[in-house]
Amino acid sequence: MVMTSVYLMVALGAVVAGFVQGLSGFAFGMVSMSFWAWVLEPRLAAVLAVFGALTGQIVAAVTVRRGFSWALLLPFVVGGLVGIPLGVILLPRLDMSWFKLILGLLLVLWCPAMLLSRHLPKIRTGGRLADGVVGMAGGVMGGLGGFTGVLPTLWCTLRGYPKDTQRTVIQNFNLSMLAVTMGSYLATGLVTADMLPLFAIVAPAMLVPTLLGARLYIGISELRFRQLVLGLLTASGVALLASSVPQLLAR
Repeated sequence: MVMTSVYLMVALGAVVAGFVQGLSGFAFGMVSMSFWAWVLEPRLAAVLAVFGALTGQIVAAVTVRRGFSWALLLPFVVGGLVGIPLGVILLPRLDMSWFKLILGLLLVLWCPAMLLSRHLPKIRTGGRLADGVVGMAGGVMGGLGGFTGVLPTLWCTLRGYPKDTQRTVIQNFNLSMLAVTMGSYLATGLVTADMLPLFAIVAPAMLVPTLLGARLYIGISELRFRQLVLGLLTASGVALLASSVPQLLAR
């Protein structure tokens, strides 16, 4: 009976997270963890979140291909690949509670302000070098704990990219980073045989919701997409604060 409830929660998390990722191009891990953190141990939940996010990004990348540009994407990906090992090196040396608190505060203060602004400031300087630096920062944050897409998503919004351009950058950047992360999990033995039944639940559970979300994405306006992205980033900030503040207060 207990295992049945765990399987149901895993499936429910995959359904909701798959839909959100299909619609927005990111946020699978954030949404799924809000379900799975209650029933799965942290390492298993993290591996499942990466597997589900990678599966969803592959599906979405095949079904939503508008606005794709290698020239635009490449600096982000190259920077991200440099950043991931740096994040892994920093991980044991960084106080993660304070890191989550600072990042959470940034998101919950900055993103709602952007939501309320009629005219967002657009960053036009820096060119591809700035994009690569942001990609590297995203890679570092991915190495620290799976926060790969937060800064590149915020950066693309500040760049003022059209929704198709923004989605293709974030979607394919995350796809690249998740593939590297999943490969490292496999290489280091984090993925074990007893996880396979849960993989078999997550993949089919998220498939239709991801496709449905991707289909709905095509019909939403530029304004609604910006509101969706900033709303999800704000929710991510709230989740980071909820996990970090109790830990800091308990010290």
